[in-house]
Amino acid sequence: MKVVLIVLDSVGIGALPDAHLYNDAGANTLGNIAKSISDFELPNLAKLGLGNINEGINISPEEKPLANYGRAIEKSSGKDTTTGHWEICGNVLDKAFPTFPNGFPIKIIKRFEKEIGRSIIGNVVGSGTDIINRFGEIHVETGFPIVYTSADSVFQIAMHEDIIPIEQQYNICQKARKILSGDLEVGRVIARPFVGNKEAFKRTSNRKDLAVKPPKPTLLNVLKNNGKEVVGIGKISDIFLNSGITQSFKTTDNFDGIERTISMIKQDFEGLIFTNLIDFDMLYGHRRDVEGYARCLKDFDARVPDILKALKDEDVLIITADHGNDPTAKGTDHTREYIPILVYGKTLKQGVNIGTRNSFSDIGKTITDIFKVQDLPNGISFWEYIKNTDLNTNSK
Repeated sequence: MKVVLIVLDSVGIGALPDAHLYNDAGANTLGNIAKSISDFELPNLAKLGLGNINEGINISPEEKPLANYGRAIEKSSGKDTTTGHWEICGNVLDKAFPTFPNGFPIKIIKRFEKEIGRSIIGNVVGSGTDIINRFGEIHVETGFPIVYTSADSVFQIAMHEDIIPIEQQYNICQKARKILSGDLEVGRVIARPFVGNKEAFKRTSNRKDLAVKPPKPTLLNVLKNNGKEVVGIGKISDIFLNSGITQSFKTTDNFDGIERTISMIKQDFEGLIFTNLIDFDMLYGHRRDVEGYARCLKDFDARVPDILKALKDEDVLIITADHGNDPTAKGTDHTREYIPILVYGKTLKQGVNIGTRNSFSDIGKTITDIFKVQDLPNGISFWEYIKNTDLNTNSK
């Protein structure tokens, strides 16, 4: 048996009750895209029950959805990738990672410059594409790394691959990661390599995220400790600092991530395939590209039948998200939203409304029930509602 957990990075489905505290009132990534694009349809996700979750998604509901469906509230403070993925896997954070809306403290920047033996430029808030357009030429001329952040808890470093070799870039990021601890412990230090010239700077797929270790054992640790395979696809191993991962595969884009996921479904092992598809967030959400985001969703929807076809009878597919990133919203940052939950299996019940879950961690708790392994400290399982008691679906 395998559980295939696919995170559609940033595909939120409506503002959470506390979204106003994050300046995200009215955010609805999927719903606002659907309203903005006249020919927007996701027929395969709709068949699974995406439109049945709530009316605000602006996708017509199915009379008989193939999957079970619902949504979840983020219990942790924050709206970033690390917090969302950790909560899915059972770690609920009482305190959000620190953010730096005015840039990082000068004493930290000075310490970082001393550690890497060179000055930096930037130390501003902005989106990655704008940052390299603003500072890329100066960086190429001086060799000074570009440091920037966003409304999320990130210390991002943009460097040209022809100016600073990629392994050296990763080493520079490792030094930043060691410095940023205690009250300054950001969720992620991110290498943001780019290439090209001032007419056409372009980020590459050599991005690397350096997260911090989750404070408590996660779903991944529980499964690994119980002899299950835990396959991370995309940036999963970075988000969890490789903790609880047995196999890891980096990807270049969503297509690569989907292909790798299908390939692993066909392999003979028992455990979790955990995939993050980042293009929604990185290429379109942060850039407020509504049409691009819509195309990306359609591209994923077109591959859903291939994923379903690859599943064995006992396998379970869970499609969800980690936060929102409404491309119709102001600014360039994540938005605090509900996440969708679609659960499909050839031997599961169909069309069960699992309702609004009070934590993303209900997903992780359910997966521990599927595998009959040690419970996680957070979450409430919905496995009893969707398993088919007339079939032996809990064993390989």
